[in-house]
Amino acid sequence: MRSKLYRESWLEMADMQQPGIENIVHGLEPIALIIRATYDEPGVHFFTPPNFSQQLAFMKHERGKRISAHIHNPLSRQVLYTQEVLFVRRGKVRVNLYSSNKEYLCSRELGPGDVILLCGGGHSFEMLEETAMIEVKQGPYAGDGDKTRFDESLEWK
Repeated sequence: MRSKLYRESWLEMADMQQPGIENIVHGLEPIALIIRATYDEPGVHFFTPPNFSQQLAFMKHERGKRISAHIHNPLSRQVLYTQEVLFVRRGKVRVNLYSSNKEYLCSRELGPGDVILLCGGGHSFEMLEETAMIEVKQGPYAGDGDKTRFDESLEWK
């Protein structure tokens, strides 16, 4: 189970529900964050607490806005849990979400422009249409050691 600080930070963020944003939590366990394609607020909005190993933000700037040139400094970080972000470019996918104890929690359908951060528990996918997605997660990929596969609950069908 993730640290108390991790859970508390996520729950604080989850309390800030906004239209187009869905935080999925199981008890104190953060499971997923969905940003719908309809979300369109001006400015910079971070949806993850600072202690997450994967940071996710939405940025909307007016024409002419400049972000100054910069580089990212070498910084040692410890990543204990893989978090992944999926960007749906086209098609439709059902995401089935599970607790860390492999219990089915819920399903969500994602379509073009939707983004999901998978930050805890387990998940599976069913393509409802031909689907193109982009996945971003921490590396390097550890092959079979990167995940534990389990039999899905049939509750979602």
